[in-house]
Amino acid sequence: MSSLTRLSIFYVAMYLGTGVSLPYIGTYLRDRGMSGAAIGLILAIPMLARPFTGPALAVWADGFTLRRSPMILLSLGAGLGYAALLIAPGALGLAIAWFIGQTLLSTVSPLVDVMALRRARAESFNYGLPRGTGSTAFIVANLIMGVVLTVAVPTVIPVWIAASAFLTAVAARLVIPADPVHTDGAKPIGADRWKGLGALLKDRNFLLAVVTAGLIQGAHAFYYGFSTILWRGQGISEPVIGLLWGVGVAAEVAFMWFLEPWRRRIGPEKLMILGGIAAVLRWLAYAFSPPLWLLFPLQGLHALTFAASFLASLRLIEKLTPPANASAAQALNSALSGGFTLGIATLLAGPLFDASNAFGYLAMAVMAALGLVGAIALNRRTGRVQMV
Repeated sequence: MSSLTRLSIFYVAMYLGTGVSLPYIGTYLRDRGMSGAAIGLILAIPMLARPFTGPALAVWADGFTLRRSPMILLSLGAGLGYAALLIAPGALGLAIAWFIGQTLLSTVSPLVDVMALRRARAESFNYGLPRGTGSTAFIVANLIMGVVLTVAVPTVIPVWIAASAFLTAVAARLVIPADPVHTDGAKPIGADRWKGLGALLKDRNFLLAVVTAGLIQGAHAFYYGFSTILWRGQGISEPVIGLLWGVGVAAEVAFMWFLEPWRRRIGPEKLMILGGIAAVLRWLAYAFSPPLWLLFPLQGLHALTFAASFLASLRLIEKLTPPANASAAQALNSALSGGFTLGIATLLAGPLFDASNAFGYLAMAVMAALGLVGAIALNRRTGRVQMV
């Protein structure tokens, strides 16, 4: 079985869960009696902790011989955390269960991304193919859950997420290649791994790239947490809401599968700028509750607001980081872009939703605009060095 096939299967297993947790966990928490502010807080806690938990778990993962070993353990722990959502008492119990599940599973993604990027470069395939296949699984899971929720209670949401995490652990053991963590066979001691992480934090270009990506990615917070609730309030049915999410992710998949040559020509810095421009326009439009017919093309902008900025950040971090620090660098990038800034925005999104409904998207537009400024500055500082 080729590396491309193996990695595609693994991404599918992982994103079958994300395709349900990302758009629908707010629905489950709402069903458990949580307010908008409480939902925002519960969702934000693991994100806010990720600048600490993400790099720490990545350094821990680098202590293994094979890359897949920590991925198995992290996925199993995440499955237990998600399953605990079913019995967790009150807001505190739900917060603890969600923290465990999200913290552990979110560390798996940068670990497999490092492997996929290296395999893609060595074996001359497009990284976007396995990653985009995972996003296709996101669409399928999203659409299925949209239909299921028309006949089932929201309890089915954590059941699905937990099962997917356990499936991810099985896939990590059976299909992930047995790649060594350290290609030279030597396993650096913990102090040296932490020293490499410290060097990254002193690199201004690296930090600018991480913060820029974080602002643009973090501006999705209101959309992730409350778009489903807002669309339901507009009278849009659950299956159509699932279709809207599917359109966004389909645009993401198309970008990853078919625009690789263009992506290489334009470079990651300019790609990040395009992502920032699209994010400002998208969230400004969403603040005014556009009608259903307009939501579909606006969802297509997900190709730029998410896929373009995500791929740009991966390539920028790879470009700016020594190979020995790749895992820690991608984990730190994920911790800040998909973690801390997204967590802060999610924490603010709850009260914004309670106070102003859809106008909360205006704050996301401002956040994206700040990211756009950072992307322009980054292009001036590093854009002259082209990466293939």
